[in-house]
Amino acid sequence: MGQKITIEPVTRVEGHGKVTIHLDDQNQVTQSRLHIVEFRGFERFIQERPFWEVPVLVQRLCGICPVSHHLAAAKATDVLVGAGTGDGLTKTGEKMRRLMHYGQLFQSHVLHFFHLVSPDLLFGVDADPATRNVIGVALQHKDLAVQGVMMRKFGQEIIEVTSGKKIHGTGAVPGGINKSLSQEEVDRFLKGDDPLNADKMIEWSLGALEFFKDYHSKNAEMVDSFSAFPSNHLSLVRAGDGAMDLYHGVLRAVDHEGNRVLDDIDYQEYDQHIAEEVRNWSYMKFPYIRSLGPENGWYRVGPLARVNTCDFIPTPLAQKELEEFRAYTNGKPNNYCMHTHWARLIEILHAAEVMKELLEDPDIMGRDLMAGGERRDEGVGLVEAPRGTLFHHYKINEHDQITMCNLIVSTTNNNEPMNQAVNIVARAMMNNQPEITEPMMNAVEVAIRAYDPCLSCATHALGQMPLEVTLYDAEGRELDQKRK
Repeated sequence: MGQKITIEPVTRVEGHGKVTIHLDDQNQVTQSRLHIVEFRGFERFIQERPFWEVPVLVQRLCGICPVSHHLAAAKATDVLVGAGTGDGLTKTGEKMRRLMHYGQLFQSHVLHFFHLVSPDLLFGVDADPATRNVIGVALQHKDLAVQGVMMRKFGQEIIEVTSGKKIHGTGAVPGGINKSLSQEEVDRFLKGDDPLNADKMIEWSLGALEFFKDYHSKNAEMVDSFSAFPSNHLSLVRAGDGAMDLYHGVLRAVDHEGNRVLDDIDYQEYDQHIAEEVRNWSYMKFPYIRSLGPENGWYRVGPLARVNTCDFIPTPLAQKELEEFRAYTNGKPNNYCMHTHWARLIEILHAAEVMKELLEDPDIMGRDLMAGGERRDEGVGLVEAPRGTLFHHYKINEHDQITMCNLIVSTTNNNEPMNQAVNIVARAMMNNQPEITEPMMNAVEVAIRAYDPCLSCATHALGQMPLEVTLYDAEGRELDQKRK
């Protein structure tokens, strides 16, 4: 008799989703799906609002990565006011935004790795859930927990001085920014009391990388085999030299062998190359590269994709780590799901280096804040958010009101890869052993957590609930139920 297992909601992610696993009469997995069951309405909410309100409005999508939405929307409105597509700002305007952005990426990555992922690494996927959590980390690995808290605090304070607030700031406006830094603020981050200074952030970032590499060396078989599958990879790269650039650039995609699928295209024309498929069992769309079609054109975004698509990282310590990372796969794209954490830590180090460089740049204290030019009625803004490439697309009328909005958030871009990951883990854990166990539930969640999904960004919703797993037979009769 066929069975259906439901995991709802997925825990230690931002937002609410559920997983269903279907078994046939022989207890073999026939289908696994990640359902996003919450609804987002922001693309409709902001219609008819003045475009200059958008950078502040849309960041209410999320309290975890509001800066990413703030800046993507600001970059789109830059186009509307004729300030270019990212490189048309003043030096102070662009560098202040970059500092804000790298502070956001730094604190978000730190939150994910230290608070959400480290319990699985330190205690194991099958450990007692009463221990396998951030409190367990704080009790048994105090130094690591303190570093995570202080590193996130540094990133949040960078956001505060650049955007005005730690959450839902107002620093970026169409055509530029509304403030720059003072010498006192710069000195606070460069010469401040230990440990809240840029040098300590770099030191701790290197330490976190060594922690993961040591874990990998002892658990390579599990880390390499857990939910590994080939895919395309997409991200921004710096125009001209293909360097990693998390704030601005051109769109590049490679396949699992490293062949170019999208060759450094202008992202103002993204909709000529990217399409979105709708499926009736999820509120999240499924993006794909048009030239490859929906079956073969889906792709991954985020840390793993970015280290696979860029030619190099333009900061010395992170570049050295990238070379070691790439040597592991002999220079080919890395398709190991769990290596996303390794890539994320390389980006933490890169962000720490970039923040120090920007804080040492006198332009960050300049007074030329705004740029402008010929007005346009359509604009696209892209940034590399912590979770991956984030698209904001707006059209306005003659009254400067929004008439169209399309948002493709990072988690939406990763929708199909997350479903692929869930299916692989479900088949490995459930075939011939259809018992609902805590390790099985967490293994499925571990696969999803690698993508650091922000489900509220992707659908916009409120609320949390306990994890519930329900087992049904083929007729829909409830056979078993367990709760966390």
